[in-house]
Amino acid sequence: MFTIDDLADRLGGYLPSDEIQQVKRAFYYAEQAHDGQRRRSGEPYVTHPLAVANILANMHMDHQSLMAAMLHDVIEDTGVSKKALAAQFGDPVAELVDGVSKLTQITFEDKAVAQAENFQKMVLAMSRDIRVIIVKLADRLHNMRTLGALRPDKKRRIARETLEIYARIAGRLGINTIRIELEDLSFQAIHPMRSERIKRAVASARGNRRSAMREIQSSLQQSLDEEVLQGTVMGRQKHLLSIYKKMRDQRKPFAEIMDVFGFRIITEDVANCYRILGVVHNLYKPVPGRFKDYIAIPKANGYQSLHTTLFGPRGMPIEVQIRTREMEAMANNGIAAHWLYKAGQTTHPIAEGSHARARAWVKGLLEMQRHAGNSLEFIEHVKNDLFPDDIYVFTPKGDIMELPQGATVIDFAYSVHTDIGNNCIACRIDRHLAPLSTRVESGQTLEIITAPGARPNLAWLSFVSTAKARSAIRHALKHQQQTEAITLGRRLLNKALAPFETSLEELDDSVLQQALKELEIASQDSLLESLGLGNRMANVVARRLIDVAHDDLLDSRSGTFDGGKAVLISGSEGMVINFARCCHPLPGDPVLGHLSMGKGLVVHRAECRNLTEHKNDPDKLFTLEWSDAIDEDFPVALRIEIESHRGLVAELAGLVTDADANIERIGIEERDARLSTVNLTLSVKGRVHLARIIKRIRNLPNVVKITRMTN
Repeated sequence: MFTIDDLADRLGGYLPSDEIQQVKRAFYYAEQAHDGQRRRSGEPYVTHPLAVANILANMHMDHQSLMAAMLHDVIEDTGVSKKALAAQFGDPVAELVDGVSKLTQITFEDKAVAQAENFQKMVLAMSRDIRVIIVKLADRLHNMRTLGALRPDKKRRIARETLEIYARIAGRLGINTIRIELEDLSFQAIHPMRSERIKRAVASARGNRRSAMREIQSSLQQSLDEEVLQGTVMGRQKHLLSIYKKMRDQRKPFAEIMDVFGFRIITEDVANCYRILGVVHNLYKPVPGRFKDYIAIPKANGYQSLHTTLFGPRGMPIEVQIRTREMEAMANNGIAAHWLYKAGQTTHPIAEGSHARARAWVKGLLEMQRHAGNSLEFIEHVKNDLFPDDIYVFTPKGDIMELPQGATVIDFAYSVHTDIGNNCIACRIDRHLAPLSTRVESGQTLEIITAPGARPNLAWLSFVSTAKARSAIRHALKHQQQTEAITLGRRLLNKALAPFETSLEELDDSVLQQALKELEIASQDSLLESLGLGNRMANVVARRLIDVAHDDLLDSRSGTFDGGKAVLISGSEGMVINFARCCHPLPGDPVLGHLSMGKGLVVHRAECRNLTEHKNDPDKLFTLEWSDAIDEDFPVALRIEIESHRGLVAELAGLVTDADANIERIGIEERDARLSTVNLTLSVKGRVHLARIIKRIRNLPNVVKITRMTN
């Protein structure tokens, strides 16, 4: 059984004796705090924190991280407080322990919300000290190693969470030793039979291909020796989940995947990496398009290496990775390598760069957290964000930006800065204008064009792929809708106050505050937003305000809602004024509006049948007028009965384009052998513009009848 003395001996290799004593003191404190507690397996509970500390010791983590590992369950599972820990071991250790601890004092609706809230708490702690997540990963790894004592359903739930979040975080931070083990243990818990079969098949295949592996390894090493290049060649093994995913996703049999031979060559410096690449390409023919230079352009998690695929003896594919010893340490330990070098009182640019990237990633998580509506939405954003980054693009200044596979121009804009994304109106890719929905490719240079008054578009959510862009767009749209709702609410309330010969601006602040108190609303903006979204009636609020201001005024005035000016609309109000699709109102049409809860004001043509039910409730109906300053296009539906003939669609399209309108949708139904019905949806400026188009269509010789559709 592994003991604290065994751990102390291991720590002696890189920590001074006084720091080792502090780690031991933390162990004895945890042992006393957990006295009498046992794990599901029956072992004393303190064996778990000791094992977590041992995992961190393998990564050469600092003494404070090891102390936090010893104490990480003390706040959660015993009566010890954070304050008591701080008094005993200092604030940094207490903060680390608190960051890893779950929110046990709050009762949540279900497990999903609890997990999401706990993760959100941990992200806040990570922003202050990135070591929180390294301790948490070590804790999760030991828990996954000891899942055996749990029920199968609980095993699967923990394994899925590990696979979806913690294994991906380990990958994002470059800690591949932990990522690979977490993935394989999760795979084993979710699919025990598949895992066992692949494990047996791998063991069998390794035995069969041992001689081929030795032959290739020997020829690679011999080539390096002949060129007097220092380098160690070693075989590289695929892990179980990687094999399973390739079998499933690429629909390949096990034998085909195991036919690929993997090798890693470790050398002393970067110059040697490129020389060795030349040697292996001279020895075996490279496969076109399968070379990747992650040294010149590192992955987002700091990973650096040269990757190439070769045609080996008898056509066997060989995958070779070439890297320095420092890059090997980074590939295995990722951000933890920062402390590995720090422990020796030295710094290394690769480790420092990885640490800076990790901090930038956590900063991005915090930004997503601020924009997310709740903890569940936030954790979904995080899951989306944890897919590997594969695309590398350039800013106009030559800076490299990493984006996930399938990212668009909008994703790039938000990755540069949230304000650039929000104000984005166009983009140049390699100096050529391109649509904002264009999916970017590695090596492209992107330049974003912005405008101060520009705002995000709801349609962007249908094609963006990064979590940062998605959460920022949703946040901006929510804020935009709120602003527009307040503006509309103010107009509606002033219209309702007009019969009483007053306005919101003329009312005393004390009157407003009293009315808000009676209506149980926190602020004026909340009241106006509620009115604009249709959740409250403007005339009811107006009467309450007047009632508070003058108790007798309601008796002397009718208080009806019909007086006052009509509400002006221009079509550019945004998300809280919607134009009904049933009747397609146009500027120039007589229009009425009704308030729809949560949507705001819905505009209909005055004769629309769908207004009938609202006419019984005049409080919800508004007289509307079109503004003189309208510069928007509006959809309108036409039905055209026409004699069928060749080139009909082209003829109509040309006529509409000449009339300065756009066709949104066109559909043709054959009525009989002679006549067809064309259903046409156009974008027009208004009623006059539509009349001009209808006149042109009527002049066509084959048109029998043309009707503007409603309902």
